[in-house]
Amino acid sequence: MNEQQNLSSCIQLRPIAINDYERVLKWSKDDSFCLANGWEINRNPEELYRWWLLCVNNVSNDFIRMGIEYDGNLVGYADLANIKDYTAELGIAIGNSELWGKGIGYNSSKSMMKFAADQLGIMIFKAETNEANLRSRKMLEKIGFKEISRVGSEEYLGMIGLLIQYRLEV
Repeated sequence: MNEQQNLSSCIQLRPIAINDYERVLKWSKDDSFCLANGWEINRNPEELYRWWLLCVNNVSNDFIRMGIEYDGNLVGYADLANIKDYTAELGIAIGNSELWGKGIGYNSSKSMMKFAADQLGIMIFKAETNEANLRSRKMLEKIGFKEISRVGSEEYLGMIGLLIQYRLEV
């Protein structure tokens, strides 16, 4: 078994739950994670709990958030947003910055895309990342996404940068 297959077998997508809050609270104390994902530094724990409760109880028809488990621990989440007409936007966040660059995002993204294709009939995936987020760009390109535009800007790691839009048809 090669390293990617071994890593893939340790990753599982599952519904998020309110009991995941303690893990999410821990992510909120990781400044690198917060800066990379647009989370407020020193986020109020009560506000974070209310936000997580909304995520867990989501009833939207065009948004799905799944938890990413690695070796039995919640380490992040994967999203499908703007689900419409066989199209969805893929998003991913690995909460423990010590696990960045290890292939967890790549494998989780592939799993979420397989779920979306098999369960929802999604054939076109979109994604967006900041131009300075080289890990995310490399991951998307490795999966097969192609850059289609550079429109808008957002903060990433404390600096404003261009947003790059990607697309992949399966």
